[in-house]
Amino acid sequence: DVPKASEPQGDSDGPRRGSLCDQHCAAINNVQGDLGDVGCHLHRPRGPPAVSPHSCCQQHSEEVCESCVVKTTLTAENAVEANKLSNNYKFGFKKWKSHVTARPWEDRSEIVKELYSDLNVIRGSGGSTLTCGNVLYLLLFGWWLSLLYVLMAAMMFITVVGAPYGRFCWDLARYFLWPFGKVIQKAEVPKSRQTLGACEAGTGESSALLGGPVPRRWRPQCWVDAGYWQRAGAMVWLCLGYPVLALAHGLVCITAWLLIILIPVAKLSTRTATRVLLLPPEQVLVRRLRMTEVPLEGEVILCCYRAVNPYYYKYAIDGINVFAVNLLPLVLVTLVLGYVDSHNHLTSSPVKFTLALLSIMPLSYYIGMAIASISAQSNFAVGAVVNATFGSITELTFYITALIKGSREGNRCYAEIVKSALTGTLVGCVLFVPGLCMVIGGIRHQEQRFNSRSAGVSSALLFLSVGGVFAPTLFSKVYGKLVCGECHNVTQNPLGHYLCHNCHFDLMENNGSLYYNHVQPLVYTVSLLLPAAYLIGLFFTLKTHSHIYDIHISDCHMPGHHHSAVVHWSRWRALVILLLSTLCMSACADLATEHISPILTNSTISQYFIGVTVLAMVPELPEIVNGIQFALQNNLSLSIEIGNCIAVQVCMLQIPILVLFTIFYPTNFTLVFSDLHVYASMFSVVLMNYIFMDGKCDYFQGTVLVMVYFILLAVYFFAPSPSGC
Repeated sequence: DVPKASEPQGDSDGPRRGSLCDQHCAAINNVQGDLGDVGCHLHRPRGPPAVSPHSCCQQHSEEVCESCVVKTTLTAENAVEANKLSNNYKFGFKKWKSHVTARPWEDRSEIVKELYSDLNVIRGSGGSTLTCGNVLYLLLFGWWLSLLYVLMAAMMFITVVGAPYGRFCWDLARYFLWPFGKVIQKAEVPKSRQTLGACEAGTGESSALLGGPVPRRWRPQCWVDAGYWQRAGAMVWLCLGYPVLALAHGLVCITAWLLIILIPVAKLSTRTATRVLLLPPEQVLVRRLRMTEVPLEGEVILCCYRAVNPYYYKYAIDGINVFAVNLLPLVLVTLVLGYVDSHNHLTSSPVKFTLALLSIMPLSYYIGMAIASISAQSNFAVGAVVNATFGSITELTFYITALIKGSREGNRCYAEIVKSALTGTLVGCVLFVPGLCMVIGGIRHQEQRFNSRSAGVSSALLFLSVGGVFAPTLFSKVYGKLVCGECHNVTQNPLGHYLCHNCHFDLMENNGSLYYNHVQPLVYTVSLLLPAAYLIGLFFTLKTHSHIYDIHISDCHMPGHHHSAVVHWSRWRALVILLLSTLCMSACADLATEHISPILTNSTISQYFIGVTVLAMVPELPEIVNGIQFALQNNLSLSIEIGNCIAVQVCMLQIPILVLFTIFYPTNFTLVFSDLHVYASMFSVVLMNYIFMDGKCDYFQGTVLVMVYFILLAVYFFAPSPSGC
């Protein structure tokens, strides 16, 4: 959502010393891009620039430009957005793409302006109205809406007193069959015929859907001076015609809104139900526009050219993306079905599990938006506390509820599912998230560069965290006793080969002395060292070595950016939404774990596969979308940091918290993973570090990461279920 003129122009050959100074001088002259430009770490002078770009470059030595190769200059519209952009580059902070403040209208692109415009603007020649989207409208809504208006016109003619409304419905029947290129206008009538029109003269409040005026309700006291036939016709219309048509348009509005690309149809139906159908019939004029026609006189109420606009995925309401708005009712449906229909009379357990899992996606979005809003409006300490407290709340809520249910039922399968989900999140964020971002970003950009030093810090922490997490597992493999469930002699010779099933390393030999005296203290030690290493990483990247990122928020704004910040969510509102979303997340996680049992027992798919795919990646979908958007803007550094930060938090925060939870609430969770989890995680981390060594990548390297991820998924798919499930 940035003007084309402000998009950064990348160089396929990488940054050169001469171009760095040119870009810095361009920033001084107010032609700097919106995000991702590389420039010298120099502030803009307060006065107007008095030097030319050429002389500017002569003033700075090549050593200065050489030292700022890794420095990134960001242009923010206000202080709040500057804090959000700066937080995106801080280790341990949630990366958020969407704006937390309202963007100035004049700074938006024409495509986005069209999304928020009312359907009452007459444009010039817009080409043919015979498009695939308009034909889709005809097939989905146009034919039966037109038929309904024809039937309503016949009924109004039968009542005699409603004959004016019958002609009104006949005109609208022709309009809604194909409304494109036509206009509904409020015609000016003589004062003697405006008795009923006076009831509609006032303008109401602004509509949240259309952003246009909404008329006041029909006031019967305005009919005192009207004639008898006019009052009778209006009464028949309001009792028989309007409710049916308003209900039909409400159905069209909801359906089109949920389909998102058909939101223009939703606007069309809403304005019809709230404005057109409440006008007196003599004030409504339906006309077909012609290319040579002069501008119409009077107010234009409806004028639509396209039924489908694919850019409505960018549409936001109060800063909330339209997808998150549409999925919010799903959360209410899930909670009602889950707690009211506890005996599965209305729906089955798999359906409730699916609904609960899908409800986690919008709740994750609201939690992320709330964290970003609070962090952008607060100081560093408050932002760090909020990110550390609520950054992993989505995953931890599900893991803890699953462990509690497994402990109550005495079922070890829930602990294995949690381990699979932890491994799946780690592998997915290391391979799939950066790989997918590299593929999609590589389609638009031939080669993408990123800050290899910041990626190296995350990689080092990832190596440390993976080694610490799997240290108890390796210890148990070395000192544990291999125990098998049953063995069969494949040869008749007693000394021959034996085929054994359900083999595992027993840590409870000699009354569990190995586990309680050796493995468990090692687990507690690792659980203390990993959060300490995480804090050291925060102190290193944010305090002593913050120059690794060296983010410079430039004060040279683009034209039109001199505006005060109008935040979408205030700090208190964001805090309330954060707490409510967390509460709903806990309820949905409880429902998901409550109804996952039939899937685990009756499904032929390995429980490993269910854990590493569905339970691990569905909560991370909002983060994946953010990473893709950053990659499309040639900002691959943030796309990589999204996956690395989640993986580091899984090992250094989430797993130690689960271990700490088992101390106060004993469960079947032990920090001993299967061999498959160990090999998949270590191989993924090694491959990621090999790919990210040179600080640049393309779509081929991203394809390698994605393919390796799918190969590991195939291994999990064909793997037998863990013992105890």
